[in-house]
Amino acid sequence: MAHSVGASAEDIIRFMSKRPPVYPFTAIVGQDMMKLALILNAIDMRIGGVLIRGERGTGKSTAARALAALLPEINVIADSPFNDDPFRRESWSDFSRGKYADRDEVPTARRRISFVDLPVSATEDRVVGTLDIEKAIQFGERHFDTGVLANANRGILYVDEINLLDDHIVDLLLDSAAMGVNIVEREGISFSHPARFILVGTMNPEEGDLRPQLLDRFALSVDVTGIKDASDRIEILERHIAYENSPLGFKDEWDPVDAQLSDRIAAAREIIDEVTHTTQDLRVIASITSDLRIDGHRADLVILKAARAHAAFEGRKAISDRDITIAIRLTIPHRLKRGPFNDAQADLNAVESAVDEKRQEIGEGEEAGEFTEDSDEQAAQTKKKVRL
Repeated sequence: MAHSVGASAEDIIRFMSKRPPVYPFTAIVGQDMMKLALILNAIDMRIGGVLIRGERGTGKSTAARALAALLPEINVIADSPFNDDPFRRESWSDFSRGKYADRDEVPTARRRISFVDLPVSATEDRVVGTLDIEKAIQFGERHFDTGVLANANRGILYVDEINLLDDHIVDLLLDSAAMGVNIVEREGISFSHPARFILVGTMNPEEGDLRPQLLDRFALSVDVTGIKDASDRIEILERHIAYENSPLGFKDEWDPVDAQLSDRIAAAREIIDEVTHTTQDLRVIASITSDLRIDGHRADLVILKAARAHAAFEGRKAISDRDITIAIRLTIPHRLKRGPFNDAQADLNAVESAVDEKRQEIGEGEEAGEFTEDSDEQAAQTKKKVRL
């Protein structure tokens, strides 16, 4: 059966190119943890996205858009609207498989990664795409109209006010982000394409929160607030005035700094799969999450992935306690139980000392040849250390 697709990714790129340049990522003042969470996801999309929570006017959407402009171009199959990777045949869409499965060479191109903004009113068909059954029956052709997931593949999918999005749509986004593929089935006909992207959700907690089940499925989270330091606030004003007066001139001024960060991210991507960890590293991570009574095992996996990405970002091929500490600070806060009987929050400044002590306890246990599970008393002490 033949394949055809709807909207062209090239058309979207041409439209985007007519807009004024986005505010440079490295020109954003402060909000270091938010920027780091975005960078780590850019280094390894397998981490699973980031949720940015904060009041209005704190640079949440500015940072997400700036990241897309910062990231290096990618190799794609030239005529694929799914940004298929020409060097990873196992991940190709049905469109590329049907067209190039028997060929040793495929037409390639370099393309800026996509930044797709999902509106709160988006429907399921708009997100996953649609199959035209009439064309399939009449002409034997699988015609697929691309949705948001297709356009966002290997790019950034941005959802502002994600807490106001229908829970079913949020589930679809998180499922696709976790699986890395989108499969659309209708009347016995199916179409699949890769759907690996950096999911960035932003929200104002004053307008309502996400359900705990959805919160847990976001890999990282950051709470941002307005900057209080007067000199930093003045710097923000001056930079924004300069940008509004001359967007192109401001971009040119910051291009060299953005380029340095872009090169650093590209270098980290090259070595991310070579970054190693030890069994003791895993024990430290598991002990901390166990002490904090974190449900499930997703947090443990995310901490390890984020720690590896941070090590790669710093040009190292083995994770350290510093990498683990930073990963915990980004992974744990939104997973801590809250409520009338348990309102503990992570004391982020105390995480480092808790990791150090865990490392020492585990090391001493291994030297004595008796590694055992933490007692309730040990767990309570660790939990106390990472509370406000």
